[in-house]
Amino acid sequence: MNGVQFPAGWYVELLSKAHNRRKFSSGHLDVDRWFKQTAFQSQKKHLTVTKVLLDATGSVAGFYSLATSQIDFSDLPPEISKSLPKRLLPVAVLAWFGVDYRQQGQGIGKRLLATALRDCYEASDTFAFIAVILDCIDTSAKHFYRQFHFAELPGYPLRLFVPFRLLKEMMHG
Repeated sequence: MNGVQFPAGWYVELLSKAHNRRKFSSGHLDVDRWFKQTAFQSQKKHLTVTKVLLDATGSVAGFYSLATSQIDFSDLPPEISKSLPKRLLPVAVLAWFGVDYRQQGQGIGKRLLATALRDCYEASDTFAFIAVILDCIDTSAKHFYRQFHFAELPGYPLRLFVPFRLLKEMMHG
């Protein structure tokens, strides 16, 4: 997962005001609305960091937004929480993720998610966290993330997580 390759001429960079977000459409109204109306402001306020995948023409083919948060140890499965302090614990959050409908079904989403997870892993040298968590927009998204070893948090059917230990294995294996 470490050496993610996109098509020739495609690249990932930090969202800026110069990126044309108007034409982006993932097929999910909430995702599209957040990306078009809120992503840049959220980044300016240091609430999230959004990176965009630009195709060879400079159009936004996809994006992901990362943040940090905390999760109560009691929300974790016992096999994870038993060795952790009984308090709020730091997590990395894949807050938003979208791939333009014109790029879906071509493996772009898998590569973009791998890039987001690599960013989380690299950030772990600076900011410690016990897992990467995300909230799925629907069951189809849940199926997508499950391919990357995300597991369901007990009691939260659309909230998934991957423990840091597994993230580290994915990056090195």
